[in-house]
Amino acid sequence: YDIAAQEISGAITVGDHPNEMVLSKKGNFLFVANSQDNSVSVINTKTKKVVETLNAAMYPGSPSGSTSNGLALSEDEKTLYIANADNNCLAVFDIAITSKSKSKGFIPVGWYPTNVKVIGKNIYVTNGKGLSSYANPRGPNPVNKTQVVLSHAGDSTRPAAVQYIGSLFKGTLSIIQDPTSVQLAIYSEAVYRNSPYSKSKELLAEGEAGNPIPMKVGDKSPIKHVFYIIKENRTYDQVLSDMKGGNGDTSLLLFGENVTPNQHKLAREYVLLDNFYVDAEVSADGHNWSMGAYANDYVEKNWPASYGAKGGTHGTSATLKIGNNKDGFIWDLCAKHNVTYRSYGEFVSDDFGVKPRLEVLKGHSAVFSPYNLKVRDTVRVRQWQKDFDSLVAINAVPQFSSIRLGNDHTEGMRAGRPTPFAHVADNDLAVGMLIDHLSKSPVWNQSVLFILEDDAQNGPDHVDAHRSPAYVVGPHVKRGFIDHTMYTTSGMLRTMELILGLPPMTQYDAAAVPMWNCFTSQPTLTTFTHLPANIDLNAVNPPASQGNAMAKLSEKYDWSEEDKVPDLILNEILWQGIKRQPAPSPVRAAFLKRNHKEDR
Repeated sequence: YDIAAQEISGAITVGDHPNEMVLSKKGNFLFVANSQDNSVSVINTKTKKVVETLNAAMYPGSPSGSTSNGLALSEDEKTLYIANADNNCLAVFDIAITSKSKSKGFIPVGWYPTNVKVIGKNIYVTNGKGLSSYANPRGPNPVNKTQVVLSHAGDSTRPAAVQYIGSLFKGTLSIIQDPTSVQLAIYSEAVYRNSPYSKSKELLAEGEAGNPIPMKVGDKSPIKHVFYIIKENRTYDQVLSDMKGGNGDTSLLLFGENVTPNQHKLAREYVLLDNFYVDAEVSADGHNWSMGAYANDYVEKNWPASYGAKGGTHGTSATLKIGNNKDGFIWDLCAKHNVTYRSYGEFVSDDFGVKPRLEVLKGHSAVFSPYNLKVRDTVRVRQWQKDFDSLVAINAVPQFSSIRLGNDHTEGMRAGRPTPFAHVADNDLAVGMLIDHLSKSPVWNQSVLFILEDDAQNGPDHVDAHRSPAYVVGPHVKRGFIDHTMYTTSGMLRTMELILGLPPMTQYDAAAVPMWNCFTSQPTLTTFTHLPANIDLNAVNPPASQGNAMAKLSEKYDWSEEDKVPDLILNEILWQGIKRQPAPSPVRAAFLKRNHKEDR
C-alpha cells in the first residue's frame, strides 16, 4: 500500500486466510500467519517475495484445523512463536538462519489461543475461550425489572453480574518461561497427547470389521443414500429427558413425548443418543460446523462481536466468502469425489431454495422453502416428497441429501404467531412424515438418515448446553439400543463421509469418533409409520393486549432469521411462556475423552 498516494500498489501472494503479521526490528522480514493453511509466510520486504513457508501444524500435510492466528518473535529474533487456535498450542520455530528455519516443538496453552507476545524470557498467550465451559446461573432475565436486558447483551446496568452465552467464555492469560530444549520436548509430548487428531486417522477410522460404517476411506458400505436433516437450537433435556434409560433431567423438559411423539418413537425404536454434543455455540457458527466440520477464525472472532451488537457480521452459511472454509463444505467434497448430492434449503438465499450461495450448489438445489418461520416444516416435507419422487422415477436419487427443517426454533410467545408447542410439533410431524415416506420407497433398504440440531443454544441441559438431541435411522441401524458413546457434530459428518467413501474435510472430523456403534451388519427392513400430532398446529399465542408479558417481549425482536433473538432471551420466553417461572441456566462442562471400551 502506497501511503502517500493512498492506493494499493501491489500484492504478495501468501497462504489461505492471512491474519496476524509481525515485522522484524530492522523491517527486512515480515511474518504472516495463514489460519486456514496452518502456516506462516516469511516475506523479504525488499524483494517483496515469500522466501519461506513454515508449516505450523502438528503433522505435515494436515487439513485445516490448526488455525494459525497469532505471532511473536523472541527478543533476539531467533525464535518465532505461532498461536495455533484450534490445536490449543504454540508452534515454536528456530528462524535464526533465513530460509533454513526448523521446528523446535510445541507448547500447550489454553483454549483457542489468539495472540502471543514475548517480554524478556516470558511468553504471554491470550486464550480466547479460556480453559473450560461452565454454568451461567446468573443469565440475563428479560422479565426482571431490575435488569435492562438488550438484544445480544447482558444487563447494561450490571454487566459483571449477568452471564450471557456470548460472554460465557472467560479468556485467560498463559505466562510461560522460555523453555529449555528438555522442557520443550516435554511440552511437545503433552501437545500430541492432548490432541485427538493424528494423520493416521484421516484414512483409517475407529470401527469394527463387517460394520456398515467402513473404517478405511474408500471401502464399500451397503448404504448408498445418506439423508441429513439439520434442525434448530434444542438441548437434549428440553426434548428427550423423559426417555427411559437416557441421562435426562425431566425438570428441564419442555417438548416431551406429547409434543414430539415421532422423535421419541425414533429414539425408542432405533438408537437413543444421550451423549451427543454439537460443536457450535450458535447458529452463526452452527451451520458451518454442521456442513464443514469447522468454523474458521473469521467466524469464531466475528460472531461474538456481531451478536453483541458491536459491529461487523459473522459471514457464515456462505453469506461472505471470507467466512467459508478453505476446502468448502461437504457438497464440495462430494463434487470432488464424484458423489451425487442435493440441498434442500441449506445455504440458499431465496424464498424458493433455487438460488444457492455456493457455486457448488448451482444445479444441485431443489425447490424448497429455506428458513422462514411463516412456512410450516410439514409444507417443506411435501416439497421434498415431490422432488424425491421425481428422482425415484428416473432412478436419480442422489447419494447425499441435506435437508433443513428449522421450525423447532419457534417464535417464542410472539402474539398471533404459532405457539412454541405448535412450531415444535409441526417440526416433529415433518420429521416423521419424511421418514415414513422414505421408508416406503424403493431406496429404503440402502438408506440412512442422520438428524441433528445445528446448535443447542436455546435451552438448559443438566450436563452441558452443547448436549443436543440427535437421531440415526435406517435398516442398518440397531433397534431398541441406547448408545452412551460421546459423539459430536464432526463425528456425525465423519460417519457420513465414511459411508460415501469420502476423506475428512478438516482435523475435526478426522479426529472425531464415527457413530459405528449405532449400526449393525444385520439390517431390519421394516418401515416407519409416523404418528399424528397431539398438539393443535393452528394454535397461536394470545395478543399482547391480554397482558401477556412474554408476547410483548417477543414483539421487540426480529424472527425472520435464526438467532436474531438472543438465545437466553428466547429460552426465557419459552420457559416463562410454558412453565410460568424463570428459566434455569445452561450448564457448561469440561469433557474427559474416554475410549470406546470404557464407554460401553
